[in-house]
Amino acid sequence: MILCQFNENRLGVVADNAVHDVTSVLETLPSHRYPYPAGDAFIAALPRLRDQISSAMKQARTISVSEARFLSPVANPGKIVAAPVNYRKHLEEAEANVSLHHQNPAHLRPIREAGLFLKANSSLVGESQGVTIHHMDRRTDHEVELAVIIGERANRIRAEDALRVVAGYCIGLDITVRGGEDRSFRKSPDTYTVLGPWMVTADQLTDPTSLDLSISVNGELRQKANTRDLILGVAELIEFATSFYTLYPGDVLLTGTPEGVGPIQPGDVMHASVEGIGEMDVQVKAA
Repeated sequence: MILCQFNENRLGVVADNAVHDVTSVLETLPSHRYPYPAGDAFIAALPRLRDQISSAMKQARTISVSEARFLSPVANPGKIVAAPVNYRKHLEEAEANVSLHHQNPAHLRPIREAGLFLKANSSLVGESQGVTIHHMDRRTDHEVELAVIIGERANRIRAEDALRVVAGYCIGLDITVRGGEDRSFRKSPDTYTVLGPWMVTADQLTDPTSLDLSISVNGELRQKANTRDLILGVAELIEFATSFYTLYPGDVLLTGTPEGVGPIQPGDVMHASVEGIGEMDVQVKAA
């Protein structure tokens, strides 16, 4: 199943090049009073809503995919977890280019030593909202990644069991201001996490270990790789993350970017794709 958030926070199913509006299903979500439960309410309820979604599709109004304005497929992630230098060639690229690490040795440590980092939830947007450059005096780079959406509460999960806690996958863009500050700071301005264009559920995309991914800017190919080249694959990243903290439904795991990161500027159009998920075009604007 391919699920999306579109237009004015509508819930859709993408099929046959159309978006089927199944927003009515959201009315069955439980209401909560403060303090609210951790995680994204829709992602948490997804297993029990699937039959209702399928039924709602039969009478759903549709629009073409080209007409839809896609938002982030996850509305309320509790946290966005990201993996630094998780492709060997990107690590080599960073070692060779001072503009990528600013002589900060922490930016060049192997992922098992560097650990993961968190991005601000306020940085999250969807394909239609685009990226807004906030510091024109500094270099800002694109980074394309496979994004993993967690489907259930997970703590101290072993790698061999890890994929069962995944709700689905989408394309992720981890936009980065270059500089000497901590990664979490430089990667968290508004619009600097793009998810989209939709979420492909884990029962449809069953194997994330060998997916081609790429990004071009204004038609120029910048990054192209395969998830088989990840240093820590999806299952290992979930094991690593949950050895330190609990993941909740709707939490997002950005798995790392390959070599070829490069600058973007207002007016650019980024075209990103991940095999088995699809593709999206993201506009770059000035603040």
